Amino acid sequence: MNVSYIAHISGKVQGVYFRASSQQIAIDCGLSGYARNLADGDVEVLISGEQDNVDKMLIWLKHGPPEAEVDNIEQKQVKWQQHSFFSID
Repeated sequence: MNVSYIAHISGKVQGVYFRASSQQIAIDCGLSGYARNLADGDVEVLISGEQDNVDKMLIWLKHGPPEAEVDNIEQKQVKWQQHSFFSID
């Protein structure tokens, strides 16, 4: 079953390759969506795809790349959103 989730990640998540690493993990998992920096220093990630693969990505987002320090992640399922690929905005 295809699902979409949006995640809001806070902590030391900008300037540590969080978006680029998220893109690589999403590609590896066959997911689409986006990762973008927010003005408050957080990162927002939208992921769409098969539930099992989305779950893997959500688990990865809890720690992110080695340089990141994730303090908090808020995630929620949203209406299905189809994207052609996973972009960095």
